[in-house]
Amino acid sequence: MKSNDKNFVKRLQKEKEDALEYIVNQYLPLVKGISFKILGPIQNEGLLEECINDIFLSIWNNAKKFKGDTSNFKYWVATIARFKAIDYYRRAIKNNEVEADFLEFQADFSVEEKIIQAENKEEILALINRTLDPVDQKIIVMRYFLDMGSEEISEKLNLTKSAVDSRIFRGRKKLNKQAKNYYLGGSLGERYL
Repeated sequence: MKSNDKNFVKRLQKEKEDALEYIVNQYLPLVKGISFKILGPIQNEGLLEECINDIFLSIWNNAKKFKGDTSNFKYWVATIARFKAIDYYRRAIKNNEVEADFLEFQADFSVEEKIIQAENKEEILALINRTLDPVDQKIIVMRYFLDMGSEEISEKLNLTKSAVDSRIFRGRKKLNKQAKNYYLGGSLGERYL
């Protein structure tokens, strides 16, 4: 049996190599795009390729932890890609692999904020999964982890823009309320959403 769009998640969780091949073929453009967006300023092709390989290795190693159906898998892959790329970026900065002129970013792009998010990614994702229903989970991940706008999210999920905005507002409110029960170095709502 070969992997297809219906069975690839189950086959991946059973460690079937054809499932990994299927995932690489399907999600490589997404993974490359996210990785390049974060690691592009470093201008190190080898680091970018290493990060992409590490992302797919992480997907392979953590496949059994994925809880959801094939429609949620893309968002799970995107989240892993984003955090891995941020980890690679942080290590490159720490190891002085980046020349100083590439460290000057526009004011609207805060690397520090991205690093803070990465440090608490497991808690944030767990909080999202515990607190919100599946549609709201998708919307929050698309908005805050994939940096998609309300209009783009509404097109992808076949919702109106106002419905997406309302769900974002209510989702943030629920997450803020739940975050007060956890110590994450401050209010989750103030620092992350």
